Order: sequence, then C-alpha cells, then structure tokens
Amino acid sequence: MRVTFSDGGNFEGGRVSRRSGGRTAAVGGGAIGLVVLAVYLFTGTDLSPLLGGGGTGTQEKVGTCSAEEANTDPTCRFSATVQSLDAYWEPTLAGTATPLVRPEGAVFEEATSTGCGDASASTGPFYCPVDTTIYLDLGFFTLLQEQFGAQGGPLAEMYVYAHEYGHHVQHLTGVLESADRTGTGADSDSVRIELQADCYAGMWAGDAATREDPDTGVTFLEPITAEQLAQAIDTAEAIGDDHIQAGGGGTVDPDTWTHGSSEQRRRWFTVGYEQGSMDACDTFAAAEL
Repeated sequence: MRVTFSDGGNFEGGRVSRRSGGRTAAVGGGAIGLVVLAVYLFTGTDLSPLLGGGGTGTQEKVGTCSAEEANTDPTCRFSATVQSLDAYWEPTLAGTATPLVRPEGAVFEEATSTGCGDASASTGPFYCPVDTTIYLDLGFFTLLQEQFGAQGGPLAEMYVYAHEYGHHVQHLTGVLESADRTGTGADSDSVRIELQADCYAGMWAGDAATREDPDTGVTFLEPITAEQLAQAIDTAEAIGDDHIQAGGGGTVDPDTWTHGSSEQRRRWFTVGYEQGSMDACDTFAAAEL
C-alpha cells in the first residue's frame, strides 16, 4: 500500500517550482559555486556574494495537485507535503515568539543555482536559508535505494522533505545560525542540528494523519501504516554517517560525523513522532545523543 494523501485532498500550487537549464555545476563558475555551497552547508559561512550573478534557468511553478496526483507524481508529492508542513508548523510556532514564514521549494535536474551557491544532483536535498528555499533533485531517492539500500516509499520521501523544512524552522528560531557548524563528531553541533531536524520531521509525521486541510476538511494523510513508518525510519538509517561510511568501503569514524549515526537518526525521528513537542526535540539540551 503506497497511498499516503487522503482521498479528496486538493493542494494549491505556486510554492514549488520546476527548474531546468540552470548552471552546469561540473565546470567553470559552477565548480566555484559548488565549493561555496559546501562551505555554507558544513560551516554556515555565506560566501555566495563571491558568485556574482547567475541564472537559475527556466522556472515553472507547480500547479494545483489532487491527492491522486500527490500519491503518484513525485513533484506533486513534494508540493503537497510542503503545504501539509505549513499547516503543521504555523500553529506549532504560534505558541513561541517565532511566527512562521513559509519557505519555497525547487525541484531541479542535474544542476541549479541557489542563494547559497550552485547545486548538483550529488549535493542531495538541502535547505538554503539565504533564499529560504528547499532544493531537491528527485534522483536522490533512486540513489538511496540503489547505493544505500533504502526501501523507499512515499512517506520515506516525505520524511526527507520534512527534515529540510525542519532546517527552515531552525533558521527562523535562530538555532541554525547560533550553532557551531564547523565541528564534526557524534556530539558536535553539526550532528545536533541534523538530529533536531529529524525530530522535527517526526513531529510532523505523527500529526499529519489527524490534521485537516482547512481548504478541504479532510486530513492531509491517511493513517500511517506500520510499513510506511518502517520505510521512513529505514531512510533515516540509510543516511546515517556510519552507514554511508561503511557502504563506501571506508572506516566508520565517529569523529568525522556531521549528520549522526543510523541509530541516532532513527531514535530522534522516533522521539518526535511519539512525543510531538519542540522541547522533546531539543538536541542541544540532551546530555547524550
């Protein structure tokens, strides 16, 4: 069973764009752009002014998607998930001093330019706080399954979107900028940032099957099955630092971790899913990760 969005759902468009014909990120200025992006993602230092101008190619906004389209078309699934995340985080943040500013989303193939530098398919999904946009090459999920043995599935993909949206929440609350993202290691701020985003993704997943879309009156997701939940957790484990290092034939070295181990990622997603609170997801207050 791969259906996830509830029958009768209808999701407005305009938040996610399809991009084509952007920078060729393998050569020339694109290579510099990739370095700029890598520096930002791993240290938080913004070197994007070094790039100067640069086009993103053509952009086409994703239109309204039905639940059936969101369950079968990956781009529609991304767009609908972003709307579901909006509906969750707006009231969740309303109880804090941080109002929600909704992020944008962009789907690209091969390469594109972003506010944080040039991105390629090998970059993987990421959030750029400079332009408050979640970027995604849909081929990432094929890579996860073929090279890292992930099961895949709609909820697994949506977990990745929710994780990146979690980084947007961290940007809004100031956590992303206040953390020391230059360090590595199993207890580093870099890992704490990623595990908190996993926990935030779990918070959303635990809520989405009960939260109604105010435009349609139906819940965003159908009740999550044990199989779907297992697929999401499996994806979290597949992108653990130890799993990736072992899969690449290298030595598993916790001192070099930037995202957390498979066990850490599974555990913090589960904390968010089961406890559903930002306090429970405060990885920076946790003595052990």
